[in-house]
Amino acid sequence: MQIDPYYVIVTAAMLASIYGLLAIGISIIWSSLGLINMAHGLIFALAGYGAWAAAQYLSAYGPVVLVAGIIAGALVGMLIGVLAFLPLYDKPNYVLRSLIATLAISLLGQQFMLTAFGPRSRPLPPVFGRASFHFGTAVVSAGQLGAIVTSWLVLALIAAWARHSRRGLEIRAMMRNPEGAALVGIGLRSTAMAVMAVTGGLAGLAAVLLSQTYFVSPFSGLTPLLKGMIVALAGGLGSIPGAIIAAVLVGLIEALTAVSIGGQFVLITQFLFIIIVLLIRPRGIAGIIETVRE
Repeated sequence: MQIDPYYVIVTAAMLASIYGLLAIGISIIWSSLGLINMAHGLIFALAGYGAWAAAQYLSAYGPVVLVAGIIAGALVGMLIGVLAFLPLYDKPNYVLRSLIATLAISLLGQQFMLTAFGPRSRPLPPVFGRASFHFGTAVVSAGQLGAIVTSWLVLALIAAWARHSRRGLEIRAMMRNPEGAALVGIGLRSTAMAVMAVTGGLAGLAAVLLSQTYFVSPFSGLTPLLKGMIVALAGGLGSIPGAIIAAVLVGLIEALTAVSIGGQFVLITQFLFIIIVLLIRPRGIAGIIETVRE
């Protein structure tokens, strides 16, 4: 089978954009709060439903749907912070307890979505229109191009905000040394809520962008959670550049696997990738968290 390099590039770029948004959120939450957020997929799914509800009941369209998904993701992220982080962060076995708590929240949230929305998948209206463009021999839809451009633009804005704003500097300090950040007067609770809001917003953005190709459903967050975890671990928990590099590699592997041997082998090749990376570099491609937390 002949592989179209232009199609692979476009598909890999779009997947890398989505997975990067999810993986960076997972990395930031772990490195700053020490929380393995198993409900990150729930944020993804509920944000998708938030965008769908805005389109369905408020007749929202285009960028308004995108903003609705981001806001819904931020709100759900903060709710998870209130339920799973604030009551547990100073308790014994916090990491294990919070992991179980977020997993329980995720399972309960899935049942809530099944009851409230039913099992049927819901489509989102096109956010970027229905136009298409040619890139070499590949046809790029407006949704794909919009997803790529929007993802990297938002990531650039988040990076600038984290570098120059006071709250962003507080989050970076917590990522580097949570105990030291607390000692110099950085408010743990308020900063944790900011972390959950920002990462929830990123998950909401990823949900709307991916839903331009797929649909919203109660279980639509499971695969993105799994892919986000793969990227975050391969890149190195706590490393945003590592997450970006891993997202590009995982997206490229998925695109190549899908067009060469079939989509059913995608997860297999991605797990092989992460196993190889962790065997060579146990911290991930650019992992820093072990050193920081020691």
